[in-house]
Amino acid sequence: MQKQPLLLTTGEPAGIGMDVVLILAQENKLQGFGRPIWVTADAEAMQARAEQLIAAGVLQSCPSWQIVDAQAEATDFVEAVAQQSGEDASANTNDFILLDVPCGAPVIAGQIDINNAIMVAQQLEIAHKLAVTHNVAAIVTGPLQKSALIDADIKLLDGTMFSGHTEFFMQQSGCDKVVMMLANQAMKVALVTTHLALRDVPAAITKDNVRQTVQIVLDDMQSKFGLKNPRILVCGLNPHAGEGGHLGMEEIDIINPVLQEFIVKGADISEAMPADTLFTPRHLSDCDAVIAMFHDQGLPVLKSHGFGDTVNLTLGLPYIRTSVDHGTALDLAGRGDASATSLYQALVMADEMASKALAD
Repeated sequence: MQKQPLLLTTGEPAGIGMDVVLILAQENKLQGFGRPIWVTADAEAMQARAEQLIAAGVLQSCPSWQIVDAQAEATDFVEAVAQQSGEDASANTNDFILLDVPCGAPVIAGQIDINNAIMVAQQLEIAHKLAVTHNVAAIVTGPLQKSALIDADIKLLDGTMFSGHTEFFMQQSGCDKVVMMLANQAMKVALVTTHLALRDVPAAITKDNVRQTVQIVLDDMQSKFGLKNPRILVCGLNPHAGEGGHLGMEEIDIINPVLQEFIVKGADISEAMPADTLFTPRHLSDCDAVIAMFHDQGLPVLKSHGFGDTVNLTLGLPYIRTSVDHGTALDLAGRGDASATSLYQALVMADEMASKALAD
């Protein structure tokens, strides 16, 4: 029985999303997962980008793909796509299946055109629909240009401006809270707060926020990573985890009381630890994941251990979503200088998580 597909969105068509897919196909890395790879992109733009990379000497020939019309009128779009692509995947040796999402304007590598912003949003809508209905095993997202979607007045479900993949999938899934985690071979780091100015972080460290973050991390480490009793270490907010209250009271008043709730219930989780000593081999060797209080407390350490190999995960969604750790790299698009390492690692992690979730 064939495994469910991984769905890969290429994101901004002027960026390197299509490039890295084509590079992996050239290296025969898309066929090594034992499951189909579905890719959302504009079919004409994908063909043109392949020709550019051939001219640049990166591709020896054009990879093969089967085109599925992602805009087809059907009573049940998801069922139609799954049935057509499933039949084709079992009968051919294409590198991937291309779900054709047409752009609104011609694609020029490296040049943003806001007329293509709707197409970028449509990729995410298709991905969510296929994932939430269990027609794909996981979503792997390529980079998009948030400014282009904002300039095109693309809104999130609640009517606010488009602020990123994470917020899009969270609202589409009806989740009140999700958790950003980055992972590489050295460590996994989840964040209580993400893209906030440093002066706004302390006010966001509330008991509810810490409690929800810890619960989501524990749940997903069990359900999506297959760990029955994960070992979690938690950073304090302040230097030296507050130094007994002399350098801040958040650990005493907020963080540790919440962590004690989980410890009493049997969770293998630390109290707040000084971040400058937590991120040392002695502690990390006995740890499945770290929870950091803010973005630049945890992520610089993680990325120093493998920037190109790092994968972005969204925990708390009803499905698996991984992502590359880089942007659209407009200056590299179509030139053949883009690295596909992060995308490959995102695919590997999505495949491993999907397999573990299925085994459970």
